[in-house]
Amino acid sequence: MAFIEVKVDVDQEEIRKQVNERIDKAIQETLFLWDINEMAKRTCMGKTFLEEEFLRDPRMKLLERRKGKGKRFWFYEQSLTAMQQIMEEW
Repeated sequence: MAFIEVKVDVDQEEIRKQVNERIDKAIQETLFLWDINEMAKRTCMGKTFLEEEFLRDPRMKLLERRKGKGKRFWFYEQSLTAMQQIMEEW
């Protein structure tokens, strides 16, 4: 009986990157609403910048949902499209 020895070098950082990309894609496909914290995280922009440049825009105001003085939410897909339109006007 012959034995075969196999050695595999694995790049842990590349695996981690691939896993994170797949998780992000899955989240994007299932994300319905997002808040300013998630928006800041996913766009790599600060909350203050988002407030000043995007969230005061009438297109984003139309998408904002809030009950009373509670937490604000935006529809993910629609707000992402509005943010792209706003950026194209810069």
